[in-house]
Amino acid sequence: MTKLDKVVNQIKELRSSTNQVQEDKSFTNSETVAACHELHTALDRYQEILTRIKES
Repeated sequence: MTKLDKVVNQIKELRSSTNQVQEDKSFTNSETVAACHELHTALDRYQEILTRIKES
């Protein structure tokens, strides 16, 4: 499994868990904010990998 595949899988899992937290909590709840931050970090990693691939 490539690094890109791992990040894509992580993003899928984080999206699912973030959606679940958002259903159970308010959007400003600290748990929701933390889940969104974690997803955003994974999306940044994904973008970095795509940029490196494109530049190669």
